[in-house]
Amino acid sequence: MNANALPRIGGLRPGPRDAISDVAGVTVGHRTLADGPVQTGVTVIRPHAGDPFRDKVPAAAVVLNGFGKSIGLVQLEELGVLETPIALTNTFSVGTVAGAQIRDCIAHNPETGRSLPTVNPLVFECNDGFLNDIQRLAVGEADYQRALADAGADFAQGSVGAGRGMSSFQLKGGIGSTSRLVPVGAASHTVGTLVLANYGRQPELRLAGHAVGARLAALVAERAVAQEPEKGSIIVVVATDAPLDARQLRRLALRAGAGLARTGSVFGHGSGDIVLAFSTAYTVPDRAERAMPAVAMLHETQLDGLFQAAADGTEQAILHALWRAESVTGRDGNHRAALGELLSPSLFL
Repeated sequence: MNANALPRIGGLRPGPRDAISDVAGVTVGHRTLADGPVQTGVTVIRPHAGDPFRDKVPAAAVVLNGFGKSIGLVQLEELGVLETPIALTNTFSVGTVAGAQIRDCIAHNPETGRSLPTVNPLVFECNDGFLNDIQRLAVGEADYQRALADAGADFAQGSVGAGRGMSSFQLKGGIGSTSRLVPVGAASHTVGTLVLANYGRQPELRLAGHAVGARLAALVAERAVAQEPEKGSIIVVVATDAPLDARQLRRLALRAGAGLARTGSVFGHGSGDIVLAFSTAYTVPDRAERAMPAVAMLHETQLDGLFQAAADGTEQAILHALWRAESVTGRDGNHRAALGELLSPSLFL
């Protein structure tokens, strides 16, 4: 399906890749496991090309609904920095991937946990158990390392990496990304968004303001599942090159909830909805003897354009995740059809 035919959410222009990697230095890598009942994987977002344990990145998270099993949020909230790449995977693989992050940090910093502090791994999850036999614990530490090594500015979207087994609105979900260019005075800043979409009830689905859930009822045979309660999740990652501190990044992360709500989500009881925002404008050194950066943060009155980009970008990235996904059949023959195979882009025109 031609993604160029999809509607553009909002009036802000996208960056050249229309992806989170339009924020300079940000790269994304996947490791996809697709073998019969195993439909899962890992996605890694690197905030910069260096070592985030040494050069930490300002960040903040917002929990819209806490039905999730992520790791690393407590220290992130306390210190306002991330010190590993951001990893996305399935629920039962959080511990394995966190272990891989720790081993990778030790490999590059052998005194970690000895003369150096311990490292705070950062892993987010969604439950892909409908399509993936999650009990097999198929994701290994080598899969994280593979995704990390493969991280680049150009990356696939849809049914890949951590998104391989994910479902949204009883359709195929997965990875989606976009970017927005935001004029701020005489300057311009980039806001990039990436989602791991695994949420939503089909009757509530809205895309670009169109209530498409009811139309899908006539196209998808599995009507019984449309009445299931909300029990999925979504992870939203927002990156920007704008100079923001952790408090301002938390405000930016919160605005992603507006874009999520536009698609028909009410952050249901069983949904784990978490947003992480980080800035690449500066890094925080790991040791006191290294000079702290002298950075002039944006004034609060200049944040509205970034807020708009976070809301529009979240909605757009979800649309990309749904449209770029391919249909997948997995555990016990369970199947999720891809939205792009059911609807025409002309629906939104």
